[in-house]
Amino acid sequence: MRLSAQMKGWKGHGAITCVVLLLLVAPRLITAAPLDMLQGNRPDSQTDPSEISGENFPGSAFFYAEGAFDPAPGVETLKSQHVLGLDAVKSAPAMIFRGITGLDSYRALHCLTSAIYYEAANEPDDGQRAVAQVVLNRVRSPLYPNTVCGVVYQGSERTDYKCQFTFSCDGAMARLPAAAAWVRARRVAERALAGDVYAPVGLATHYHTLAVRPDWSSSLQAVAVIGAHIFYRSPGFNGTPAAFRIPYLGREPISGPARNSWPAKPVQPIETMTPSFTLPLTASQPAAPTTTWTPPPTPRPADDGLPESTIRPEYRNSGRPLI
Repeated sequence: MRLSAQMKGWKGHGAITCVVLLLLVAPRLITAAPLDMLQGNRPDSQTDPSEISGENFPGSAFFYAEGAFDPAPGVETLKSQHVLGLDAVKSAPAMIFRGITGLDSYRALHCLTSAIYYEAANEPDDGQRAVAQVVLNRVRSPLYPNTVCGVVYQGSERTDYKCQFTFSCDGAMARLPAAAAWVRARRVAERALAGDVYAPVGLATHYHTLAVRPDWSSSLQAVAVIGAHIFYRSPGFNGTPAAFRIPYLGREPISGPARNSWPAKPVQPIETMTPSFTLPLTASQPAAPTTTWTPPPTPRPADDGLPESTIRPEYRNSGRPLI
């Protein structure tokens, strides 16, 4: 009886020992298994992009984070890859913008085309349609002029580059547009003026590129990122459909910016030039000496009492500016 009890005790200790060994060894067996075995040998077509070396770059883990680009609650999922919804939007009221005369219609089309071209010439169709919708939203808003050209060129007379659309006061219009890109922008403008509402931008009246963050952006509600721009609507009543009921005037008294010339920017500072010129002579004027500008000598460093450098002579001048 005593022997059998001892045998049972040994068996019990042996079972416990096996369990402990199994717990210690199992994790090592799992981590040593090939990755493709753990993934069930799935084909390359189903491989997670984050595991493909060619699809990765510094910081790319953010873009593979689960749910990183899920739309905000209540935001309808958009099919376009150029649109990221940030807020639930309500489409702007549909309206056909037709001028009273043929000249008015032409001016409206030309002004809207200019805004689309100079603001979003390199943008996808979504980006260009969004810019056009912002212009027309402003036409219907009581906070802005009720003409297309009036909205586009509002503040163009300013010289501090703080007009509503910067292209109208920063000299960008001095560059002739590329024909193919202009035709593309004009086609988008025609559709917008004919009543084609671009819904993803909602009731936005402001936007800026993703490269900047102006002070006014914190006071508005962001609604979407479309192409290279982020779009905002006004808070309160001015951001509701009821505020966008101002009728289109139909008259377009202007067709371009208030200024058609801009101050020339200096090509090169005078300090960096080394001119050599001779003043013109007249019969009663003696010959003037030739004037040549030379840079001032580089000041020598003061003696700081430190021992002489042990740098080899051929490397002693490396790093000093060339004169």
